[in-house]
Amino acid sequence: MATRQDELLERLVGILEKIGLRYFVTGSVAAMYYGEPRLTNDIDVVVDLAENKIHQLCESFPSNEFYLSEEGLARAVRQRRMCNALHLSSGLKIDIIIPGDTHFDRSRFERARRVKPAKDLEASFASAEDVILKKMDFFREGGSDKHLRDITGILMVSGDQLDHDYIEGWADQMGLETIWRTIKYLVRQKQVQGAEAVISSEKNDSQT
Repeated sequence: MATRQDELLERLVGILEKIGLRYFVTGSVAAMYYGEPRLTNDIDVVVDLAENKIHQLCESFPSNEFYLSEEGLARAVRQRRMCNALHLSSGLKIDIIIPGDTHFDRSRFERARRVKPAKDLEASFASAEDVILKKMDFFREGGSDKHLRDITGILMVSGDQLDHDYIEGWADQMGLETIWRTIKYLVRQKQVQGAEAVISSEKNDSQT
């Protein structure tokens, strides 16, 4: 029986919290929580995984349900990279991301927040600001326009709740200031167009 993404997320969170690993969900799943929905087959999770916990984590994903290489995960931990866990029946994928030892990665863990992405689920998610910063970074590295759409969605839905000074400070340090200015301009244009459409509609209604 195929597993829905929210069920897989709940299972993943349960595994990580049972083992006692520090983590936060990021990527498209977090972007949809803070912004607008879209289709995705991936769950991106940053996990502070020590080598002595690798075997226990792999055992928590039964081989008859998941493909997760213990050797690949160990290599990801050593190289501070990413390893995939594939849910065999649904084709859904969990990207297990090992964080680097950087100021920004430490900041992301410090700013992670507990949210309720589903009725009966509470989990640690990256902050909206850090989701935006990473998606700008991915876009700069040659990622698809989906990152820009995700950022725009967050700004349109959660823009008033964001710490813009935090985003601008890190965007400057990470060399993302031009991308950030461009995105803000595009969002302002979209908001202006939306306001104009509302005004036009009200004007037409008043004339009928």
